[in-house]
Parts: sequence; C-alpha cells; structure tokens
Amino acid sequence: MTPTLPKSVADRVFDTLQQQILSLELPPNTRISEAEVAARLGASRQPVREAFRRLANLGFLNIRPQSGTTVTLISEEAVLKSRFIRIALETQTCRAACRDMADDGLAVLASLISQQRQAITDGDRQKFHILDDQFHRQICVSADVGFAWDIISDHKAHMDRVRMLSLDTSSQNRALDEHIAILAAITARDPDGAAHAMTAHLTRIETLIAQLKQESHNWFTDDSN
Repeated sequence: MTPTLPKSVADRVFDTLQQQILSLELPPNTRISEAEVAARLGASRQPVREAFRRLANLGFLNIRPQSGTTVTLISEEAVLKSRFIRIALETQTCRAACRDMADDGLAVLASLISQQRQAITDGDRQKFHILDDQFHRQICVSADVGFAWDIISDHKAHMDRVRMLSLDTSSQNRALDEHIAILAAITARDPDGAAHAMTAHLTRIETLIAQLKQESHNWFTDDSN
C-alpha cells in the first residue's frame, strides 16, 4: 500500500477555509484577506495565497486585486449541477448496494441512522451533517464502489452550503426519514425502490433553495461563479 503523504501547509489552510465556508462560519460576502488568514492560522502568505487560488477555482472565493477577496454567493446553477452528478452516481450506487451489500453493511447503515436520530435529539446540527455524509459514503463503500464517493466528494461542496443553511430540526427529521426509506429499499433488495428513494432525497434540494432564497435571498445568485 502506498503511504499517505503528509498534507502541506497550503493543503491544511485550504481544508480549514473550505470547511469554514461550507459550514457557513464564513458566510457569503464575507471579506477575508491573506494577511488575516495567515495570522489566524499561523501560516506564511504563500500557502494562504495558494489556498485562495484553489478555492477561487472551485467557485468559493472572488479574488479582486483592487477590492479584496470575498466568499462567493451560493450559486444556484452550481448547486443544481452538483445535484445532477449526485443523482446519476448515487442511484446507481443504490442499485449496486441492493445486489452486493452484505448484512454487516446494512448494520452499519442502521447504526448511522440511530446516531443521526440522536444528533437531532441533541440539537447537534454539525454532527448530523457529518453523519449524513457518512451514510451516503457507507452505501458506496459497502456496495464495493467506494470510488464513486471520491467523485461525489469532489462535486458536492456547493450543495453542502445549502444543506447547512437548511438544517433546522424539521429538515433534519425529513432527511432522516428519507435515509430510513433508502435503507429499507436496500434491505429489501429493491433496486428500483432504492434508486427512487435516493432520487427523491437528493431532488428535495430544489425546494430548499426556493425556501432559502426567500429567507436569505442576498446569499444566492442565479449565475455560476
């Protein structure tokens, strides 16, 4: 097995800033500077500059030399592109899971659902978000298509900001019910039912966008960045 290389300073800065953007700790339109980030994270300016460029290429930062750097608005177009990719991959992953997932994989999914229920009870929105990702990843891994999650991870970040913005108790309970339906279909070895349940789960983000634009309209743009 090839050993995992340690992350560079630029990688660590990138990971920290991306997580802060996706969790809305750094909300849209927040102004940030290389100097401030370097001081806060104990890094030099060069790795921070590299991390800024990477985040800008992914559509999360607007870098304007004359007016500074800001966190981008949430691009509705980018979110819907991410949703398209996830539906295409995850419906097929569900079908593979119905065919190939062993009982221990089903048990792991059931455990994750129990942990999600507890996170809702505890009011821990961040933990629920993490467990949500683990549920989707575990379907891929247990169906022996873990590579699909690698692709999904590269494209789902724009959806994550919407998910974090919408994760109130009602939305979490709805997501939990949808996860239960997905697991039930996989357990029943019903590929069409599992694919349908996953499609319904991922498509709901369109309704969430419409609701959130009314509440936080100044955080969204219809143009991709």
